[in-house]
Amino acid sequence: MGSSQRHPLNDEAPVPRLEQAMSGVAAAIADPSRVAILCALMDGRAWTATELSTVADIAPSTASGHLSRLMQHGLIVCLSQGRHRYYRLAGHEIAGLLENLMGVSMSPRRVPEPGTPVHLRQARTCYDHLAGELAVKMYAFMLAQQWLTPEGDALTVEGRQHFAALGVPLALKPRRKVCCPCLDWSERRYHLGGEAGAALLTRFVEQGWFVRTPGYREILVTPAGRTALHRYFGIDTVYPD
Repeated sequence: MGSSQRHPLNDEAPVPRLEQAMSGVAAAIADPSRVAILCALMDGRAWTATELSTVADIAPSTASGHLSRLMQHGLIVCLSQGRHRYYRLAGHEIAGLLENLMGVSMSPRRVPEPGTPVHLRQARTCYDHLAGELAVKMYAFMLAQQWLTPEGDALTVEGRQHFAALGVPLALKPRRKVCCPCLDWSERRYHLGGEAGAALLTRFVEQGWFVRTPGYREILVTPAGRTALHRYFGIDTVYPD
């Protein structure tokens, strides 16, 4: 009497879920245009679909389909900033996977260059807090020194102590989040938003370390500001006032 059960190695047997997932990821990567998109995102920044279509040399409509496929398999994530949507790698483990693949079979690909004017890339306001390359460096320092939680959504006890030493006032019962990572549209990395970000900018202006340009978003760094940035944030390279 024959058995109705299939042999576990039979070609028609169900494919284990892990193998299906691995196959899906491999298929998502196995396209030159999607590989070009992933390689462009290896610099850690977030880019728009239009920018990624340029670096992959494909039409924006085609890029949209590729981005959906990459998101479906957890390789990239989409970030919304106002009316704009940006895409970045889903995490360090994805970057590690791509780096290993590059080491085996690929040379580095070109990445898109931001078109933001230089004077705005350096330092500017983002509503009520600091943005630009300088703000991104400050945020990275605060994360590294554990002033912020790993998600960047709250100050640690040590962070509050450092803000107090800087003379930055923080409300006991704020009407909004104390901290939030805000995606910088020129650097495509995060800077500090929320109440803490606004209070930090206000304090730097009050101290004469930063100077607002009336009617514009540009922020100028004074010589005293350069000293303060080095002292409190370990930033040596700043821009002329």
